[in-house]
Amino acid sequence: MQVVIMRHGDAVLEAASDSVRPLSECGCDESVHMAAWLNGRGINIDRVLVSPYLRAQQTLEKVRQCLALPENVEIDILKELTPGGDPALVASELQHLAQTGVNAVLVVSHLPLVGYLVAELCPGVCPPMFATSAMASVELNAQTGQGSFDWQFSPCQVMAKV
Repeated sequence: MQVVIMRHGDAVLEAASDSVRPLSECGCDESVHMAAWLNGRGINIDRVLVSPYLRAQQTLEKVRQCLALPENVEIDILKELTPGGDPALVASELQHLAQTGVNAVLVVSHLPLVGYLVAELCPGVCPPMFATSAMASVELNAQTGQGSFDWQFSPCQVMAKV
C-alpha cells in the first residue's frame, strides 16, 4: 500500500488556540500546487486520514480541488494525527488498512508527527523534516508491516519545476 504523508499548509500564527489556526494565503497556494503535482503522479488515493485541526482540514479541502479523488473516498478524522499524536497508533491503523486491501492512503497531519510516522513505518530511517505542504511517500508491505521510504518533495521543489 502506498502511504502519502502530507504536512498541512502554512498557517497563521495568531488564533484562539493551536487547533483553530487557519491556513494563510501562502498555505492555500502551496497545498494546491502540491495537490496538482501529486495528481500528475497518477496515484489513485482510495482513503484519507486527516487531523481534526483546522489547518489540516483546510489543507485537505485545497488538495481536493486539484487531486482526482473518488467521489466516495472515505475520509477518517483521527485525533491521533494531531501534533503530539502517537505515530505507533497511526502506523497500526495504516497496517490495518493495508491488510484490508486499501491501495493508497493520503495522511494529512502536522510536525513533528509526520516525520515520526515515516520513521515508525520505515525502521532505520531518521524522521525527515517536512516543510509546510510537503509530501513523502512510503510503500507499506501489508504482510510484514514494514515500509520503504520512496520520496519526499516540498512546495519549493515542485514550484521550481513549473
